[in-house]
Amino acid sequence: MTTNSPKPLAGLKVLDFGHTIMGPCAGVLFADLGADVIKIESVEGDPTRKLPGFAAGFFAAYNRNKRSIAVDLKHPEGQAIVHRLVRDADIVLENFGPGTIERLKCGWEDLRKINPRLVYLSMKGFLKGPYENRGALDEVVQMQSGLAYMTGPPGRPLRAGAPVIDILGGVFGVVAALSALRERDQTGLGQKVSSSLFESATFMLGAVVVGSTVIGAPMPPMPARKNAWGVYDVFTASDGGQVFIGCTSDGHWQRFCEAFEFNDWRDDARLTGNANRCEAREWMLPELEQRLAKLPLSEILEKCEVARVAYSRVGRPDELSTDPHLLAHGGLLATAVSGFGGGSKVGIPALPVEFGDARERLVLERQPPRIGEHTDEVLRTAGYSDREIAGFRSAGVLAPQTSDALDTSRVA
Repeated sequence: MTTNSPKPLAGLKVLDFGHTIMGPCAGVLFADLGADVIKIESVEGDPTRKLPGFAAGFFAAYNRNKRSIAVDLKHPEGQAIVHRLVRDADIVLENFGPGTIERLKCGWEDLRKINPRLVYLSMKGFLKGPYENRGALDEVVQMQSGLAYMTGPPGRPLRAGAPVIDILGGVFGVVAALSALRERDQTGLGQKVSSSLFESATFMLGAVVVGSTVIGAPMPPMPARKNAWGVYDVFTASDGGQVFIGCTSDGHWQRFCEAFEFNDWRDDARLTGNANRCEAREWMLPELEQRLAKLPLSEILEKCEVARVAYSRVGRPDELSTDPHLLAHGGLLATAVSGFGGGSKVGIPALPVEFGDARERLVLERQPPRIGEHTDEVLRTAGYSDREIAGFRSAGVLAPQTSDALDTSRVA
């Protein structure tokens, strides 16, 4: 399969009501894979366009390769516009709070009457059950599920350093929607499918639940865990750099000792076999820390490469934009982001999949859109005349025509 082949989901039409992360993440997966994803924004635009701090990159990261229309869904004519777009849509996705999309007349029961073949993806905080009407956030369910308990040291629950549950909820939503499309091939009918934050978090913790049963006690947080391998830790080099090293087999251990010339340990009976090395951690790790602290980071990395053990320098996310592995074969997409002048762009990690051996096939075809950038072209395709579109705009049903002054979400 060549990089010029049609993308896998080419021909699918997706209406994306997503906001923040979970919904837009599902949308960008569809978009990167070739679907025509139409992002439906309010006339003011997606609020994540202007979020500060930790959330400053949300919009650019999850809205590439989409078209945008900006319409007032509180207005009956705005609802009618969306209803017309639904006629030939394959998928609608949304992650509003419970009851919100229904009040806007764009819920499943409204849209299934317009298009019985529609697959309707609803992403919420919780699936059916006592919690289903609660609102939720990524961090909330990390706390609720026990993920934060497992991440931080004892007594100090800590959320993960990325919105892992929002992203996973979006990915599971895409899996459900694509499965429903496959079922539609057989039945001719669409259906509503759902994913959620809480259940996504609990899925991640399944092995911990089982492990607690096996050991007969609650699993301790990761910083306090009883390690399953003798060497599986972060070490600090003489120049202050840090490296993670994992020796998970006897072969790893032998090659590690040879590469670092730890001849006294290679044949030490106390360190023969992983079980013995785990028992020896109390005295072995402090000694290993002292030995590695005498070496610069570059030398430690070179020796680990020679030893063919699992290792990595401890990096920062901002360094990914210059990572040589990601740069080599389309792993970074040069994406326009707010807050930069002069046409600057940032290399954002691409979808982490390959088809055959061609990752470059999933290219950046559209920068994250301006507010309502594609409103006119989408509505014309749906059969509206320029006069009707102008009338909607003058009545406030549509956002004003796109201009750089209205939107700082991307570089001109």
